[in-house]
Amino acid sequence: MINAFEELMRVRGLEDEPSVSITGSDPIYETRFRVAETGAAILAANGVAVSDIWKLKTGRSDAVSVDARHAAAALASANHLEFKQADGSYVPMRDSTLAQQAYATIAPYHTKDDRLFMPHFGMAHMKAKVLEILGCDFNPQSIGKAVAKWTAEDLDRAIAEANCCGGIVRTEEEWLAHPHGQALTAQAVVEIEKIGESDPEPFLTDGPPLAGIRVLDLTRILAGPVAARTLGEYGADVLMIGADHVPQIKKFVIDLSHGKRSCYLDMRDAAEAEALKTLVKDADVFSQGYRPGALEGKGFGPEELAALRPGLIYTSINCYGSGGPFSDRAGWEQIAQTVTGISHENGLDHGGFPELLPVYFTDYGTGYLGAYGTMLALARRAREGGSYHVKVSLCQTGMMLQRQGRVENPKEAKSLSPEEVIALQQTSKTSYGDIRHLAPLVRYTEIQPRYAGPSPALGSSAPVWLQ
Repeated sequence: MINAFEELMRVRGLEDEPSVSITGSDPIYETRFRVAETGAAILAANGVAVSDIWKLKTGRSDAVSVDARHAAAALASANHLEFKQADGSYVPMRDSTLAQQAYATIAPYHTKDDRLFMPHFGMAHMKAKVLEILGCDFNPQSIGKAVAKWTAEDLDRAIAEANCCGGIVRTEEEWLAHPHGQALTAQAVVEIEKIGESDPEPFLTDGPPLAGIRVLDLTRILAGPVAARTLGEYGADVLMIGADHVPQIKKFVIDLSHGKRSCYLDMRDAAEAEALKTLVKDADVFSQGYRPGALEGKGFGPEELAALRPGLIYTSINCYGSGGPFSDRAGWEQIAQTVTGISHENGLDHGGFPELLPVYFTDYGTGYLGAYGTMLALARRAREGGSYHVKVSLCQTGMMLQRQGRVENPKEAKSLSPEEVIALQQTSKTSYGDIRHLAPLVRYTEIQPRYAGPSPALGSSAPVWLQ
């Protein structure tokens, strides 16, 4: 077993001993994987990165504390998003009928060579492509019959070549023996690569830890938005960049946009792409969730933007990571769990058929790891200058979870009570109505994380930085 917090401190690379307290233990969710403890380690590492920045600002480190039960809530924050009703009560947001249909179809299906394959139908344009490849209707029975006509490798290749999502169900041992699993094993769970030279940029001496830091958030649906929301907790000006034609999931938009602003810029339009580059010139962080290589052809690759804005921190968040034969593939939470062996092993305690974890661990975990790497890079820039490329991926996060050992009796899980959750929530008035949602959950002695404002309506801000 490799301790997650120690692994992340090796990425930090400093010799001092931070003041950190991590309390609580699994099982909190009914799974053999140590999801809450690993989540607590990731949040604690974020706290250390914040404390490092605080010391650069003030000369003082701060003590960090994280409760594993709080981390368990943080790994499912969208589940704790509630809307105020006419009678004053708060109720969770229900998934739409279309979302429920999609979730019902995203499952493993038997192939003709007796393997299991999971196609993904999460977005309308990808759903249409996958259904065209399979030649079937959008229901589990029709999909199952269609998948059964393919070998697993042939279907995997066909879906990847169409730039769609899917994955073969593998065991952890199979994944670690696969060329892509081997490539990721050779890399750190958070990669921080220096890609350019620039002068040091000290943090502002007053205000919260990330006061004066400007973040462009070109991500959606979980991991990337979690990373940017975390930076916003500590005072960064986070500007979400979207386009009105890009599909979103409302529940995740509301829950993951606290403390941010939102504007629309379509990179397909030359003038709007130029407006985005103008924003980059005054940005500190450019966070994106596209597949590796997807933005280079549009003029927004890491080296291009680092040349445009020396000192930029370019954060890449994707499914498969960098390097290896699958690095150009699209993917989602379900696919990361499927290919790395998590869903196979998790299913052994639930009837033997592959089953996803009870929380979106690789999405949320990767988001917090992205924030961690970004803050480490900002601190390194403050000390020695330079532009940096931070890289995290869902598969790497899943592999780190697998390195943490297992819970002996997952059925003894003690889930969070409603009273525990309420104690962790705050209320906000938004354009979507009055909501109750999780507040920042890492505790400090001095630092007080907070959201600068409520989740905004998409496209409600101008594409400009705050003065």
